[in-house]
Amino acid sequence: MATESPLSSPLVTAPPRTARSADTARARTTTPRRRRRNDLWLALVFIAPASVGFAVFLLWPTIRGIWLSFTTYNLLTPPVFTGLQNYERLVQDSIFWNSMLVTVEYVVLNIGFQTVLALFIAVMMHRLTQSTFVRGIVLAPYLVSNVVAALIWLWILDTQLGIGNEVLSAIGVGRIPFLQSDVWGIPTIAFINVWRNVGYTALLIFAGLQALPESVYEAGRIDGASEWKMFWRITVPLLRPILSLVLIITIIGSFQVFDTVAITTQGGPANATNVVQNYIYNLAFGRFQFGYASAVSVALLVVLSIITIVQYRLSRSGESDLD
Repeated sequence: MATESPLSSPLVTAPPRTARSADTARARTTTPRRRRRNDLWLALVFIAPASVGFAVFLLWPTIRGIWLSFTTYNLLTPPVFTGLQNYERLVQDSIFWNSMLVTVEYVVLNIGFQTVLALFIAVMMHRLTQSTFVRGIVLAPYLVSNVVAALIWLWILDTQLGIGNEVLSAIGVGRIPFLQSDVWGIPTIAFINVWRNVGYTALLIFAGLQALPESVYEAGRIDGASEWKMFWRITVPLLRPILSLVLIITIIGSFQVFDTVAITTQGGPANATNVVQNYIYNLAFGRFQFGYASAVSVALLVVLSIITIVQYRLSRSGESDLD
């Protein structure tokens, strides 16, 4: 009698599942879960210090500042809730509106000169040299603190003893009261900050230039496009995301200018350089009107938020593709 082969049997049963195989399957399921949990805890460990710093030094002061803007507070007595009184005063405050105009004038000068000059420096570095030493020289002024930079230019531009005015006097131009004039005050402050920050801005644009595809320029040369035409039709459109980032950073930083003004002009003469941050400082630490100073700070926060949102949406609508 022939025996039937197991392979020819109509029913082939699977080997019985042992406890070891069940444990192996369970381990395979739990291992990725445990790994994800460990990664989550590791991420929380690294994020925690920055989150605590953000909450203590940014989030809580912002919330408290918004609360104080609805109060009268002078450090000597507890805050007294006054509703919208500070904001009603703000609308009628001529010094506040003058400080806003002065700040806008500074922002326009600073952004205009800094962006154009940084773009020129970045293009020159990209075309002429890739030297790390040159990049270090360009970035060097940015490593100087705002206070030190302001002091250096305060001495250079001093009307009586400054070397800058000595040179102008020697060539027959005459001495110019750069920091004592209501005409030259804001342009001079803008010049000081452009000198300090233009290297950093140029390196941001330079990094964007290095990411541009060379094939686009080769196609332009084949079509007979000039260098100037390729710059305006290829380089500038492709740099739009970087330029938008630069503008956002520069606008926010320009509206927050304070230390350069505090060192050089203290807001004078006759409030000609009294930017918003300097006005807030004088209200809080000069007159101890912390409630009203907080209201002015909230107004500045609202202005910066609106500008940032509008600029972000405009940059997203015209975003270019570098790939």
